[in-house]
Amino acid sequence: MAEEEVMDEVAAEEPEVEVEEMGVLDALKEVLKKALVHDGLRRGLHEGVKALDRHSAKLCCLAKDCDNPEYNKLVRALCEEGGVNLVMVETGKTLGEWCGLCKIDENGEAVKVVRCSCAVVTEFGEETQALNILLEFLKKQAS
Repeated sequence: MAEEEVMDEVAAEEPEVEVEEMGVLDALKEVLKKALVHDGLRRGLHEGVKALDRHSAKLCCLAKDCDNPEYNKLVRALCEEGGVNLVMVETGKTLGEWCGLCKIDENGEAVKVVRCSCAVVTEFGEETQALNILLEFLKKQAS
């Protein structure tokens, strides 16, 4: 009987963990990582355009600092044709890091990051809070 009272007191003293609000870019980073794990991420212009052309794409990310304006036109046109949401990322290095095109050193920092101009998600994998945040943001942008 005394043990049950002690268990109740211990359970009541646990502090509530605050769920920090995830930003859209953090959510995008998490969604790209999950898609990579579930083999649903196409990296680079060649693979991305093939996925967009086959209408198997669910989300497309494009780097703002892409060198060739024809790449921008092509990806934007294919996204518009297929009704795929397009998210612009500041730099290709950032997109490359988020897509796993880098090596991770012993401190957990990304080194030798390869630039990526385009990344296309064909399979989200599992449904997460990050995916819900990103989809809500895209719905607000569309309307």
